[in-house]
Amino acid sequence: MIKKEEIEKIALSVESKESSEVAAMLGEDIARQFGPRDETPFSILARGKDGALIGGINGLIHWRWAYVRHLWVAESWRGQGLGARLMGEAERLARDRGCVGVYIDTFEKRVAAFYERLGFARVGEIADFPPGHSRISLSKPLR
Repeated sequence: MIKKEEIEKIALSVESKESSEVAAMLGEDIARQFGPRDETPFSILARGKDGALIGGINGLIHWRWAYVRHLWVAESWRGQGLGARLMGEAERLARDRGCVGVYIDTFEKRVAAFYERLGFARVGEIADFPPGHSRISLSKPLR
């Protein structure tokens, strides 16, 4: 067992960017415990008749879960079902790729309510992140 006095003598440094070495070491530890993360990115795009982007999803699949990193719908298309259709396609893709669930984060309560209408449940919330708002995490198991 390492003594407290030894810990206090260790030199620490603050760096201006993330350490790839720390990420690699943690990645190795996590892989030993849970298996490789095996991140597979995906995008689902919706384009109007003129080819312009009107909505889309960016996400990734890892450990048999699909993470919807970004969902965006053009303002003129909001409230017409395009977001729900995109999320439905993300669920279909997740099922096809053997996922057990989908998860997402949002900073807006009204957007969280949208996901809840799609069958997602709140699994966590961090208040005042960013200041004056909350980060809300939601997930939906796929059966």
